[in-house]
Amino acid sequence: MTGVHRDTIMRLLERVGENCARIMDERMKDLPCRKVQVDEIWTFVAKKERQVLAGDNRQEMGDQYVFVALDADSKLVPVFKIGKRDGETALATMTELSRRVSRRLQLTTDGFRPYISSVEESFGADVDYAQLIKEFGPEDPDRARYAPPVVIGVTQVVVNGNPKTADISTSYVERQNLTIRMMCRRLTRLTNAFSKKLENLKAAIALHFAYYNFCRVHTTLRMTPAMTAGITNHIWGMAELLSYSN
Repeated sequence: MTGVHRDTIMRLLERVGENCARIMDERMKDLPCRKVQVDEIWTFVAKKERQVLAGDNRQEMGDQYVFVALDADSKLVPVFKIGKRDGETALATMTELSRRVSRRLQLTTDGFRPYISSVEESFGADVDYAQLIKEFGPEDPDRARYAPPVVIGVTQVVVNGNPKTADISTSYVERQNLTIRMMCRRLTRLTNAFSKKLENLKAAIALHFAYYNFCRVHTTLRMTPAMTAGITNHIWGMAELLSYSN
């Protein structure tokens, strides 16, 4: 279609992804976030987990998770991490989040247990933290294969501080999961466009979130999340995003 070799395009994607990650790193500082929600979205690299063989690099193949932190007010995504769904990736996410915010915040996650120690190590006592634990009903064989399970109960568990009950929620970040799947083809269900290399996945996700934060106008806010958070005063075009240098 382009007359350019596939590998050349992929190398360009990696360069763009590295630059987008640098934009996020340089711009996401002293953020005034007050209510942050964290969740993980599943994808895979090269092959699904059940197909990974003993000789494969298990850290770079099989299941991968995108950990996403989202500010409930500005809809800004200040932090994302890609890795296995384990304590190491949870700690990396919380450590980076603690470095980017400028004030005490209210934090909500799901019931993934490694979050508890990760939040304690990253924030200490300087956070109002709660987990929203959902109870799901049994699988219904008559429902579609990828239909979400039915939620039959929700429990709010206060872990630290004094979080406001009305703000204990993961609704916005869970909605962000749909945005990622719609805008990033690699995460679409039942696709053959999945990432073949972990570096390619990281580059594509970095590009997605840089575009989401700085270029894409949020329907409700009528401006970009970065403008709402006070990081920039205008909507970035793709040319500005791709040619960014500081």
